[in-house]
Amino acid sequence: MKVLKEVMSWIIPVIIGLAIAFAIKQFVFTRVRVDGPSMEPNLQNNEKVFAFKQSKVKHLSVIVFDAHGEDPSAKANTNYVKRVIGLPGDTVTSKNGYIYVNKKKIKQSFISDAERNAGTGNWTLASLQKSNGWGNGTTVVPKGKYFVLGDHRSVSNDSRYWGFVDKDKVLGVVKVPVWASNKTRRANVNGLAY
Repeated sequence: MKVLKEVMSWIIPVIIGLAIAFAIKQFVFTRVRVDGPSMEPNLQNNEKVFAFKQSKVKHLSVIVFDAHGEDPSAKANTNYVKRVIGLPGDTVTSKNGYIYVNKKKIKQSFISDAERNAGTGNWTLASLQKSNGWGNGTTVVPKGKYFVLGDHRSVSNDSRYWGFVDKDKVLGVVKVPVWASNKTRRANVNGLAY
């Protein structure tokens, strides 16, 4: 009896701790590993970041989402990390390296001029849909969807090629911990959303 009581005295706290950890991972945040160069220079391949599940998605938020079913080439259990450019109802256009949301040029200080010009291209939502065979000719981001781009535009596989991200596929808003990155890169991920 004494042995059982002793064993239970350390098993119960372990079970409670595991339950709390599971609840935090399920409902608050989870750790994510960045896979590939599509978010350089702000997020590096294999960098570990947090995805906060309750954070509101805004313009320029960096999100992690389940890409299976969004990108036709993504296998099950594949997550992508991208930057939200267009929210529901937005028009999105690219011209000469500049992105326009609702006809207003957005600041892209989070990437260099060379990165903007080399990889962004000239397009509208309608022209992307027509050239890449997705969507139904809509000229605005549909309700419950987001338009996303990688920061390293010339290598990013993003909404330009396969379309919008469904709100229900978003796992969370990415935040870089203070110990994991330099101040500028951290600010470019954590502090630009509006």
